[in-house]
Amino acid sequence: MIVETEHTPNPNTLKFLPGKKVSEVGPIEFLKNDKNIKVSLANKILSLEGTTMVFFGEDFITVKKEKDLNWEDLKRGIISEINDYYSKGNEVVVGKDLELAKILNNSTSDSKPVQSNEIIDKINEVLDSKIRPAVARDGGDIKFKSFNNGIVTVELKGSCSGCPSSIMTLKQGVQNLLCHYIPEVKSVEAI
Repeated sequence: MIVETEHTPNPNTLKFLPGKKVSEVGPIEFLKNDKNIKVSLANKILSLEGTTMVFFGEDFITVKKEKDLNWEDLKRGIISEINDYYSKGNEVVVGKDLELAKILNNSTSDSKPVQSNEIIDKINEVLDSKIRPAVARDGGDIKFKSFNNGIVTVELKGSCSGCPSSIMTLKQGVQNLLCHYIPEVKSVEAI
């Protein structure tokens, strides 16, 4: 199996493309200090010295490294772990089974706050249809968190988290699109 890599706008993240399904439950992120990670490939990648985050998208894996390390020192080890995982007959890294769904809810706070109204529905529609696909191409994800007094709060994940160009992307891309389609939106901020 050949695992391809792609650079992302964040120099500390690299996107790995195994050519297979990765997550059936949507994007999920694990950090090195997360406790009780029940996804074996996440544990293996995070056990490599210098890795700090692993993010599973639908068909890609994004890994974040410590600033001072060179990708050439880590890339082979990560690719080896991905190849090893799929060579054991595993079809997907994060499946739809119920036990794993409980784990996901405990290990990451991806659930949306209980807010529902027409504006929030429109915000989520624009995020899902116009913004998330572009962010996923760069190895990341964007999650809606809240809408108050014209301000949309989002959480950036994967390669977008800590990316030097994320503020520009947030203001020039996300904010411009949301303001264009939803006049009630005045500004976008990341947590």
